[in-house]
Amino acid sequence: MREVHDTLSPERRRQLIDALRRGAVPETGLGALAVGLGRFETAVDAELDSVATGSAVFKAIRGEYGSGKTFFTRWLAERAKQRNFAVAEVQVSENETPLHRLETVYRRLTERLATASFQPSAFRPVIDAWFYALEEDALAAGATDEGLGEAAEGLLATRLAEVSRTAPMFAAALRGYRRAQEAENEATAESLIAWLGGQPHVAASARRSAGVRGDLDHFGALGFLQGLLTVLRDSGHPGLLLVLDEVETLQRVRSDARDKALNALRQLIDEVHAGRFPGLYLLITGTPAFYDGAQGAQRLPPLAQRLATDFTTDARFDNPRAVQLRLPGFTVESLTELGGRVRDIYARESSAADRIQTVADDAYIEELARAVAGGLGGKVGIAPRLFLKKLVSDVLDRVDQFPDFDPHRHYALTLNTAELTEVERNAAAEGDRADDIPLDL
Repeated sequence: MREVHDTLSPERRRQLIDALRRGAVPETGLGALAVGLGRFETAVDAELDSVATGSAVFKAIRGEYGSGKTFFTRWLAERAKQRNFAVAEVQVSENETPLHRLETVYRRLTERLATASFQPSAFRPVIDAWFYALEEDALAAGATDEGLGEAAEGLLATRLAEVSRTAPMFAAALRGYRRAQEAENEATAESLIAWLGGQPHVAASARRSAGVRGDLDHFGALGFLQGLLTVLRDSGHPGLLLVLDEVETLQRVRSDARDKALNALRQLIDEVHAGRFPGLYLLITGTPAFYDGAQGAQRLPPLAQRLATDFTTDARFDNPRAVQLRLPGFTVESLTELGGRVRDIYARESSAADRIQTVADDAYIEELARAVAGGLGGKVGIAPRLFLKKLVSDVLDRVDQFPDFDPHRHYALTLNTAELTEVERNAAAEGDRADDIPLDL
C-alpha cells in the first residue's frame, strides 16, 4: 500500500484530498484508492492493450447508485491515459445528450476529450498534433519545404481514405481548417474546428470555405467518430476510452425516445464488434434496474441479448472478461481499508503525520465507517462518498490544524440533509433518521 502512495506526486495528493474534502470523485490518483478493483486489473489491462493494437472493446458496468461506478470509470481512464489514450466521459441526458441523437454524444465527446497532456477540451490540440505529424512524415519521405503543403495534403487524403467513403465532410473540413491556418484566418479555423466537433450553427461562410454544409446528424456522427479515431492514432494516441455514464436515465424518457435510444446503443455495440471503430474502448454504466428491468435493456431483446451476463453464481467468481461487470460494493471492512489509505495519503503532506496516524488509527476509522453507514440506514454500499468527506473535512483537517483536537472526545458525526445526495437522503429516511442526528463515536 505504501508503494502505491509513493507513486503520487505532492500535487496529485493535494488534488485527491481536496476532491474528497468536497465530496467529489478525484480526477487523478485513483489507483491509490482502488480498494476491491484489483480483480479487474488483469482483464481491463489486456483489453486496453488490445485496443491499442487496433481492436475495439465494449464493456458495461453494473452497480447501484453510490456503488462506485464513477470511481471505476475514472480509475480505468487513468490506466488508459498511462497508455497515452484519449478519454472522454459523457453523461447521458434526456435534454442535453439524448442517446438516440448520436450527434449530441459526439459533440459532448469532443467537448470532454482529454489526454495525459491536455485537459478538456483536447480536441483542437489533437487536430494540430495530427497535422504536425503529417508534416513530419512528409519531410521524412523526402518532401521539400516548398512542397510540404501538397505532400501533407496527399498524406491526409491517404489516411482518411476509408473515412472519406462514409464521412467525406470530415476530411473536407480538416483540409479547410489547415488552409485557414496557413492563411492565418483564425476566425475561419475556429469555426471549422467547431464544426468538426459537431457544434451546430457554425457560420455559413466558414463552411463554404471548406466545401461543407449543414450540421452533423445522427448517422454522420458515426463517420466523424471514425475520423477522430484515425486522427488520434496518427497523432500518437493509440486509442479512445469513451464512457457513456448513467444510461439508466433512458428509463425515464418518453417511450418513443427510449426505444430509439436503446436501438442506438444496440447499433453502437454492433458497430464496435463489427470492427468499424478500431481503437475504441466503449464503456457504459448503469444500475441493475436498467439491465434487468422491463423499461431498460429488456425492452429491446436484441440489446438484452448482447448485454446478457450470468450473475447467478457467487460474486467471487464473476468473470472480469465478461461484457458486463458487477461492482462488488463496499463492506465496513473495505470502507475501513479505503479510509486508512486516505489517512496515509493525507499524512504524507502533513507536518502532524505521526499524530494523524495515532489519533485517526484503524480502529477509529472503522468506528466512523460504521457510524456513517448507520446514519444511512445501514447501507454501507452508498456510504463511501460521505464517509470520505467526513473523514477528510471533519476529522483529518482538524487533527492537522489543532494539536489538541481528539475526534473521540471533540467530534460527533452529524448528517444534514443539505449535504446529502438524493440517494443518501432516501437511505437516511428509510433508517428513520432525523435531518440532523449526532452519532457519538
